Amino acid sequence: MLSGEQDRLGAIVSINAGAGGTEACDWAEMLYRMYRRWCESRGYAVQELDLQEGEEAGIKSITFTVEGEYATGYLRSENGIHRLVRISPFDAQKRRHTSFASFLAIPEIGDEVEVELDEKDLRIDTFRAGGAGGQHVNRTDSAVRITHNPTGIVVQCQNERSQHKNKATAMKVLKARLFDLATEEHRAELEDLAGEKKQIGFGSQIRSYTLHPSQRVKDHRTGTEIGNAQRVLDGDLDSLIRSYLLQSAGK
Repeated sequence: MLSGEQDRLGAIVSINAGAGGTEACDWAEMLYRMYRRWCESRGYAVQELDLQEGEEAGIKSITFTVEGEYATGYLRSENGIHRLVRISPFDAQKRRHTSFASFLAIPEIGDEVEVELDEKDLRIDTFRAGGAGGQHVNRTDSAVRITHNPTGIVVQCQNERSQHKNKATAMKVLKARLFDLATEEHRAELEDLAGEKKQIGFGSQIRSYTLHPSQRVKDHRTGTEIGNAQRVLDGDLDSLIRSYLLQSAGK
């Protein structure tokens, strides 16, 4: 089930809130908590690279690394759109809301993998890192954003106080994104030649988490359902991940 060339590697994960303002931002933060709890249960180390907070609550986006054996192999099974249905805690009329957030895990490639980058293709911007303020507020433009013009991929890092370290980390994430993009394109070409076209998980709704009127989590790819949604949101993902890996392996 974990025989992919990069499955054994650590992962770089991005979670992004979908349309829906505060609701979606809150859902993105709930997902981050869920995956952080799952990582802790497996002894994986999580390090935040970039966090964009929501205007009222939650997070607009977060990028973090997961260090541990087979982190990529497990977490790639979660790539796609995650859907939440619940009574909104932000709605005074207590109406039911549907929120979406995307999850993407890619392998954290090492220096042994060569990824060609032309400096002319890059736009590098620096800005002041966000924070809660007070004596620890970052008063220098240490955060770094890198745009790869040919693909439109944008990465940024504001985890470190050093601009140099943030740039190095952002470059590492960019190389991983470009390597993953090339891998996906090659896989798609092989599938076309073989006469089959599999749906790429990212960009499609893979799972629904329903908290009202009843509690239920359903994976739309495998049909796996769990009645205790809170247990899943607390990080108990192993059965969902295993079902998907078994299906992908044709077991």
